[in-house]
Amino acid sequence: MRVAIPIHSFEPGGVERVALRLAEHWRDAGHEPVVVLGRHRGACAEHAPALAYWSLRESLPTDRWETIWMIWSLFQFLLVEEVDVIFCPGNTYTVVCVAMRLLLGERCPPVLVKISNDLERRDLPRAAMPFYRYWLRLQGMCLDSFVAMAEPMAGELQRELAVAPARVRVIPDPALSHAELDALAGARRVRAGASGCRFLTIGRLVDQKNQLLLIEAFARHAWPEDSLVIAGDGPLRDRLAARIAALGLGNRVSLAGHVADPRPLYGEADVFVLSSDYEGVPAVILEALAAGLPIAATDCCASMAWLTGHGRFGTLVPTGDAEALGAAMNLARHLEPDHAAMQRLAARFTLENSSRLYLARFADLVESARRRRIKNLGTRMRVFDEGGV
Repeated sequence: MRVAIPIHSFEPGGVERVALRLAEHWRDAGHEPVVVLGRHRGACAEHAPALAYWSLRESLPTDRWETIWMIWSLFQFLLVEEVDVIFCPGNTYTVVCVAMRLLLGERCPPVLVKISNDLERRDLPRAAMPFYRYWLRLQGMCLDSFVAMAEPMAGELQRELAVAPARVRVIPDPALSHAELDALAGARRVRAGASGCRFLTIGRLVDQKNQLLLIEAFARHAWPEDSLVIAGDGPLRDRLAARIAALGLGNRVSLAGHVADPRPLYGEADVFVLSSDYEGVPAVILEALAAGLPIAATDCCASMAWLTGHGRFGTLVPTGDAEALGAAMNLARHLEPDHAAMQRLAARFTLENSSRLYLARFADLVESARRRRIKNLGTRMRVFDEGGV
């Protein structure tokens, strides 16, 4: 099968990283993934896998209007190239794929969407919710099939998108390879005579991840010898640095920037913290589970209670509450979770297993599209014959 995958650029992002890793596995299985890039550049370009890439030349930088440019790029690609299926790697790209359906009509290949974020979006203003609900229904009407990245998400997808259960598949988020799972399981280091708790978070420095909330929580509840590492990069870096300085936490909170291999960070940490306003199935939580780290997190998606073992592996608090998050961080430092149970849960989310499940679903969609074309052709021929008579 030939699979088109729209991706904005090589900038760091969990959705894009997972999509490229899946594409590698599909290529190795004998298929032909083609990554349609909006911008053939980005911080992770040097480490991008050797795949087939397609892009239009940028006359001007397109960073600020990347979605419009991605729509135009994928449209131009599909006008000149034949593909069997489009893989939409996350919620960010659903607008691109809906545009393809509207622009190409029956010529648009079937679209499989991986739902990468919570659909309820409790962070949105109340006035925006009717428009947002309509947008979700439009996705359900225009696109062919949807993937829930964990079991608790399936009901949410059916309800919010207004689609039949047959159009939703549960395919675990392919966040970890078998090798990475084993490496994280062996990453923990025992500190002799060390004091203080080492908190860790990893994620892009953007509003969704709400690291400002985490900094406030740490300032209110951390003990004097505690430390916090915030790994990741993004547009809010200067704002976070200014807040750290204003709170006098410069010697205890560090902005580590983008880290290509985060495994040593998990090995050196005592507690993993997630402060996001909304998520899907956060890969960093799966990595923390594999590493055996107790978790303090906001209840930012339908799967979070399940991922934290309903309290066995971590503590959940409402989104946007710095006081509650700080208290949860202090509770997490005393947790002694079952590491074997955490690793068993993380092992469900392997790249090798999920890659095969995606290919099977692609094959179903391609076959359904073939049957639909044959049926439509037969209908048109009957209408022509009847008109001729």
